[in-house]
Amino acid sequence: MNKIKYVLCAAVLFLAGCGSYVEQPDNNELNVTTTIFPSYDFTREIAGEKANINLLLPPGSDAHSFEPSPKDIINIQNADLFIYTGGESDSWIDDILDTIDTGNTKIIKLMDVCSPMKEEIPEGMQTEEHDHGESEYDEHAWTSPKNAVLITEAISDTLCEIDNSNSALYKENTDEYIKQLNELDIKFENIVNSAKRNTVIFADRFPFLYFAKEYGLKYYAAFPGCAEETEPDIATVAFLIDKVRKEQIPVVFYIEFSNHKLADTVSEETGAKTMLLHSCHNVTKEEFDSGITYIDLMNNNAEALREALN
Repeated sequence: MNKIKYVLCAAVLFLAGCGSYVEQPDNNELNVTTTIFPSYDFTREIAGEKANINLLLPPGSDAHSFEPSPKDIINIQNADLFIYTGGESDSWIDDILDTIDTGNTKIIKLMDVCSPMKEEIPEGMQTEEHDHGESEYDEHAWTSPKNAVLITEAISDTLCEIDNSNSALYKENTDEYIKQLNELDIKFENIVNSAKRNTVIFADRFPFLYFAKEYGLKYYAAFPGCAEETEPDIATVAFLIDKVRKEQIPVVFYIEFSNHKLADTVSEETGAKTMLLHSCHNVTKEEFDSGITYIDLMNNNAEALREALN
């Protein structure tokens, strides 16, 4: 946090040194800055080549350890539209928004678009003590395709407001993209409704609360989705192993950027297969450069879920 305050002060001094004016990029495109991959990808689908979209969280990095640079803060100030999550890992943004001039910037906070859910602590999950003494709100609302529709609509409406001359294009792209999201939603519903079981095991963080609630899935996991701690105690490991054995769970999930050591341990003890379920929070540089999308990642998740529930 001290480093973030230092960076914030440096950026403010830089901006102040330029007077109240910050040079805008010399093009006719909209400038959109997003903190994470899902909102970046949704905006890309809606705006196409009509927007210059900047992703603050570098591909391959963990949002829980991200710290903004002065350039990041300048990109927020320069944006016509700034999109952020609004959860615990974005707490640094509130300080920045209080300090810089956002008079010409539209702001979308994802936690205001979707109905936020507090993290749950199911049986066996290892918990952390929080300074505020209350459960945190889970940030990963986009893991539900229905929430992805709400977010897409909010972004589209705002782009149309900012750039009315291209609103017909934005609306056309939005309608087509929402069709894809609805098809994805139906796919997940069909997989769950036709499955032999409705329980999933995560030997990792669990950033799928919205997803699990949407499709009526029961879950057990090592940590909440926003946990910073990832080294489980013996009781947590033993609980997950016992649960997999008793319910004959065929797949143990881990998430992206995980070392999946815990999943490997549970697999070795039970014979269950380990598989990735991707929260889409961020992607690798190779995935980003290849143009991978939220739809791609969630379709991969659908096939993994199909195997885990049968």
